[in-house]
Amino acid sequence: QVHLVESGGGLVQPGGSLRLSCAASGSIFSINFMAWYRQVPGKQRELVAGIIDGGTTNYADSVKGRFTISRDNARNTVTLQMNTQKPEDTAVYYCNVVARTSQAPGVPRNYWGQGTQVSVSS
Repeated sequence: QVHLVESGGGLVQPGGSLRLSCAASGSIFSINFMAWYRQVPGKQRELVAGIIDGGTTNYADSVKGRFTISRDNARNTVTLQMNTQKPEDTAVYYCNVVARTSQAPGVPRNYWGQGTQVSVSS
C-alpha cells in the first residue's frame, strides 16, 4: 500500500549535522501526518518531531532549537535537519506516516520505515 524509504543516517561528531529524508510511495490518496521517531536499546520508541497536513510542527523538548522537520507535499517526503548533534541523539530513527490509500480513502493507517542508524560520537 504505502512504502517508506529513509536515507541520510550515518556517523557524525558531536556538534555536527545530519539530514534525514523519508520518501513515501504507493497508492497514496492523502497524507495526514508525517513524523520522525527514534529508539535506543532498552527504551521505548519516542517521537522526535512531527508535522501535520497544515504545516504545524511538534518537537521533543530535547531537540527543540536544534532539529527542524519539513515536508515536500509534491514529492511526499519529510525531512529532518539535525544540527548541533549530541551523543544522546544516537539512535535508530524511524519515519512514520499516517496516510490514506486510493483503495481505502476513508481509512487512515499508520506506516513505518525500516529505520536508519544515527551515531553521534567522537
